[in-house]
Amino acid sequence: MKAKFLAAVIASCFATPAMAQSSVVLYGIADAGVMYVDNGGNDSRVKLVSGIADGSRLGVKGTEDMGGGYKAIFNLEARVELDTGRQQSGNLSSNQGFALTKGLAFSVPAAAGGAATAAALRAAVQGPGGLQPTYNVNIANALFDRTAMVGLITPVGAVLLGRMYTPGYEVFNAADVFESGTAAGWGGIVGGTGGLVTAGIAIRSDKALQYRIQLPSGLMASLMYGFDKSGYIGLDKRSYGANVRYKANGWDVGLGHNYGTDQDGERGLITTTLGGSYALDNMKFFAGYHKQKNENSVIIKLANQQLVPTFAQFGPALGASLAGQLNTALVRNFYLDAASYQIGMHYRIGAGRIMASVVRQDDKTASNSDATQYGLGYDYDLSKRTDIYAVVAYIKNQNDGQYALGAASATGGFTSRAGESSKGVQIGMRHRF
Repeated sequence: MKAKFLAAVIASCFATPAMAQSSVVLYGIADAGVMYVDNGGNDSRVKLVSGIADGSRLGVKGTEDMGGGYKAIFNLEARVELDTGRQQSGNLSSNQGFALTKGLAFSVPAAAGGAATAAALRAAVQGPGGLQPTYNVNIANALFDRTAMVGLITPVGAVLLGRMYTPGYEVFNAADVFESGTAAGWGGIVGGTGGLVTAGIAIRSDKALQYRIQLPSGLMASLMYGFDKSGYIGLDKRSYGANVRYKANGWDVGLGHNYGTDQDGERGLITTTLGGSYALDNMKFFAGYHKQKNENSVIIKLANQQLVPTFAQFGPALGASLAGQLNTALVRNFYLDAASYQIGMHYRIGAGRIMASVVRQDDKTASNSDATQYGLGYDYDLSKRTDIYAVVAYIKNQNDGQYALGAASATGGFTSRAGESSKGVQIGMRHRF
């Protein structure tokens, strides 16, 4: 009774009149645990982490049945970090990702400080405030960063508007053995060697218009268009997405495609995902393929703009030269061209299930920074809404690869050195309400 009353109060802030809703539901997930990880360097080995298996959240959603097959719907979902109470998170590892400034030496004349100034500039670009932001999830600090959507369901499909999951990510998520969570999640090593700033898939999109349809046969499809300042961090000039899925008779398989542009409309992050799962008795088998390419990352222009004051102190001529050197390095190091493969399975035993997966990131750039991730986990249902879990994971990095183990709500970040492995154990508890 208290939950229903609270849901009605919250909904009244966003819908007028609230009494017109057929139903309003307050829901959420509270997930946290302890993680032991070895990433090398001085990075802390034991961490309390929010949202290991599932990102902790608080949401409210509602439906008004208008008859004739028409329904108005809305969904507002906020991120909650249980370890801090904030709505933002950063890398779990404190190590820096040196691949971002690979080859950036800065040529500074002796009169302007020479090698000492060049080293200081490189450290400034590399460290916090430069290319290593304190928070890289929900950088806009939005209240409803996870979902903010209103829509209309009709007899011929649904039209949705707002911030939503992209069609490509829906297929990616459905094919992930660890359901986009824990240190063994497929997304942990998808992308470039720069961590989240060289992300290999757009998870959500701002300013999106989506059409969805689902047939009784289990066939479903989605089309999405993102207007100016769309995409995962709201910087794409335009973005597009589409998927087709089949979910019936034990199958959940699909094909998804996302197409993003940079701030000038040039080809940006483009991904194609094929995969899914098949359930048979106590077994569930997973397989997935994900192609990712980014020729013009939106982060390049953003980083250049943020570092203007750093170079302005050197005057117009030298400042422009230093900015040009940085841009050359960013274009080279933020270029993404890779393919990712995942296979795995679930095996249910009573109230628990065993999960296992292998993920391979095949980097096709000159650095050939491949990575292989192995994961093994056990999830046990204490009740219908509460479960406990344990996961063991290992990432074998090659060449410039610095991938570190992460979680559902936070990126792992980096190992202390390129080519160094990351290994760890996570134990946590999740409650759904």
